[in-house]
Amino acid sequence: MKYVDEYRKKDLILSIAEKIKKASDREMVLMEVCGGHTMAIHRFGLNSLLPPNIKLISGPGCPVCVSDQRFIDTAIAFGRLPGIIIATYGDLIRVPGSVSSLEKERAKGSDIRIIYSVLEALEIARQNRDKKVVFPGIGFETTAPATAAAVIQSRQDKIFNFFVLSGHKVMPPVMKTLVEEGVRIDGFIAPGHVTAITGTSIYEELASIYKLGVVVSGFEPVDMMQSVLMLASQIEKGKPAVEVQYRRVVNETGNKVAQNLMKEVFEYRDDRWRGIGMIRESGLKIADHLSKFDAEKQIEVNVGESFEPKGCICGLILRGLKTPVDCPLFARKCTPTDPVGACMVSGEGTCATYYKYRS
Repeated sequence: MKYVDEYRKKDLILSIAEKIKKASDREMVLMEVCGGHTMAIHRFGLNSLLPPNIKLISGPGCPVCVSDQRFIDTAIAFGRLPGIIIATYGDLIRVPGSVSSLEKERAKGSDIRIIYSVLEALEIARQNRDKKVVFPGIGFETTAPATAAAVIQSRQDKIFNFFVLSGHKVMPPVMKTLVEEGVRIDGFIAPGHVTAITGTSIYEELASIYKLGVVVSGFEPVDMMQSVLMLASQIEKGKPAVEVQYRRVVNETGNKVAQNLMKEVFEYRDDRWRGIGMIRESGLKIADHLSKFDAEKQIEVNVGESFEPKGCICGLILRGLKTPVDCPLFARKCTPTDPVGACMVSGEGTCATYYKYRS
């Protein structure tokens, strides 16, 4: 298959593994930020091909996982209101809130619908003018442009019963925060799809100020192994830089159309990340001139107190300080069919990945 088989050739993967072993004998910790990268590493057993001096740790790159408990509880509270339709992506529906979940609320009779595109939510609003349709928007720079496009379309079509509960976040601030908190990171494997939107300039401070290498990687085994080799070479030479391995998709300038959509619809705000806390200008809120589409400003709701599930260490896992096997709930009380924490829900969640490939 074109552009897949080429990146899964066993001989090529093994040859890169040999180059990695020769590249450096320094102890190094590399963080793969994206949940898709974590999945690829475990699916293809890439950890087993790396020398003992190179350790890979997972970071906060799963949109569902990093969505704060308060955001989940707010979506649930909206769903309980009369005349409200919640139109949400499927992986968000099963995330446990403080006392319930969107899935449980739907079972109780709330009008909560699973969609595959934000434009489906807009169409639901178009067909149900007597109700308010709330779309819980999650994800990083990859999915935020689609939400922005839906807001612009709703304004053009005068669909004023469509609202966004924005949980969108941006990637660079959390990467810097982890370093400033003292998490051992010697280099980042950066998310390819995010960088396809933003371009590579968002990582320049990590290299110039924090002296950390950043390699933007694709998602196939050859991509991942080549990215590790590039980082190992940077660290050995003591020359941190921003490099792109995923050149078939990513360039330095990114997608200007998507960037302009985000600029028109969103403004930066301080935002709370699950298990990490408040990070300055790491979230995206609906801009003031489009506040009529902002669910938080247009719909009054009593959310109540939010709290994390007891025993769950999802926050420590998202910071790269623990792995799922360190959690006493993992594969016992917390499973994909009955998750306790958000990291076990999404297909990009570290716990879900460890569970699927734990053998």
